[in-house]
Amino acid sequence: MHKEIGVYEYANNVLEHMKPGVFLTTKDKDVINTMTIGWGGIFRVWGDPYFLVLVRESRATHKLIENSMEFSISVSKDKQMKKELTICGTKSLRDIDKFKECNITPLKGRTIETPVIKEAKIHYECKITYKQKLAESNIIPEVKQKYYQSESNHSVYYGKIVDQYIIEEDNNG
Repeated sequence: MHKEIGVYEYANNVLEHMKPGVFLTTKDKDVINTMTIGWGGIFRVWGDPYFLVLVRESRATHKLIENSMEFSISVSKDKQMKKELTICGTKSLRDIDKFKECNITPLKGRTIETPVIKEAKIHYECKITYKQKLAESNIIPEVKQKYYQSESNHSVYYGKIVDQYIIEEDNNG
């Protein structure tokens, strides 16, 4: 059962969950992938609520999000999905089926084609309205040295939040 929530109602909860992470899911045609992100958050720009996410160009998710121009964020409300977040943050779609490996279920999005993670509680569905590759020349040296020594660069995606809700257990059956 879906329970409507205010877009900022759980914003602090989302920020608290950025470590150990939240699920970023995207879909391109029949290919669905989820990964763990620890950078991002909810903010307001252009008069609307947005979820900002960063995805490295080397990740399988990068191609999917570039093609679909949408994503969902699923947050484990009770921090009980540490194992799943670890797997989705360290393994690639190129190597394993994360949904099968983690025993998690993609649940059809209400507003977008991309699903959410059924076992998580808090969900945001987002449509990308702006994207940009980080300009490494604009990154201060300390950050560049810590995060961009050998890994690929990030693209930043501004996802307009078009739906937000909690999935509650149906205790009637």
